Amino acid sequence: MNWRLALSGCLLLGCMGVASAQENYFDNWPAGVAPQEVGKHLAEHFVTSPHQYTKTIHYSEVCAWYGALTFAQLTHDDGLRDALIKKFEPLMPGGAEADRTPLRRHVDDSIFGVVPLEIAIQTKDPKYLAEGQKWADRQWENAQPDGLSGETRYWIDDMYMLTMLQLEAYRATGDRKYLDRDAKEMVAYLDKLQQPNGLFYHAPDVKYFWGRGDGWVAAGMAEMLRSLPENHPDRARILKGYRLMMSALLKYQGKDGMWRELIDKDDAWPESSSSAMFSFAMITGVKHGWLDAKMYGPAARKGWIAVVGYVDQNYDVTQVCEGTGKKDDLAYYYQRKRRTGDFHGQAPVMWAASALLRDEK
Repeated sequence: MNWRLALSGCLLLGCMGVASAQENYFDNWPAGVAPQEVGKHLAEHFVTSPHQYTKTIHYSEVCAWYGALTFAQLTHDDGLRDALIKKFEPLMPGGAEADRTPLRRHVDDSIFGVVPLEIAIQTKDPKYLAEGQKWADRQWENAQPDGLSGETRYWIDDMYMLTMLQLEAYRATGDRKYLDRDAKEMVAYLDKLQQPNGLFYHAPDVKYFWGRGDGWVAAGMAEMLRSLPENHPDRARILKGYRLMMSALLKYQGKDGMWRELIDKDDAWPESSSSAMFSFAMITGVKHGWLDAKMYGPAARKGWIAVVGYVDQNYDVTQVCEGTGKKDDLAYYYQRKRRTGDFHGQAPVMWAASALLRDEK
């Protein structure tokens, strides 16, 4: 079903005002917007979705798998969880689809390890733990002299793509080395890439605020802060970078609740994957108390409602920016195509649904 028209009245009436009167910004949803409902539809849709983009498993599919698995855990949906595991089993060593396993020593391939690690977290099955750890350990086999991963390249995408694998390895094992690697990597990227206004260029040589690129950063920091102990020596630096970014995003959110494909360009089109990622990051921050609830709660709520308006009757997310390499050409970013049902968009909507369901504060 297409909820855009159904929700337009809520947006026009000012969801911010409605939410402010509720004390809890993440309850009492308009029809069709409850995270339990939206997340369930998208997760079940993912179970039956074919692979996308490449012969080997694409990083965006991994991100959608993670979102579906966390949603299944939070809703205690064992049937959904088992279906997601069954979908992954053929990709394990010796499985019928093992040739789809990505092999490059590259952040886009290594993130594959997130799925077996999340399965291990939920099931305690040692074979998935061993498979996931293999990917996490491989990522640091050829570390740089400064201790950073050999896969470090200083694209902002890596602030989710690279850090998420190490974070899940920490969550699965409790081994502090994974967390320390992760935090060191995140601080290095923050120091190199965050601009004074709080946003991030796509790369040091590409000075545009591309929506989904910044979305990876926002989601990556929010995920890391969820697991980083209060006394960790890098926590203050990461929290500072996160808050600076959230402050900037608050200023650029459109009246429709969405963010643009180029964040600071009013004539760029509303883009769903980045908007879902920013909503996820704000929801998580409000729930944990990292962000002022009265300031960010209404924005997070409005963002979620707006994003759900881009889910069509097939439970495909529309207006998803196509995969985007870096290029020092503004026209290149303006001309990115809009896709429907792309895992780049399916994934963060499920992340946001999960964030809304977590009892974290």
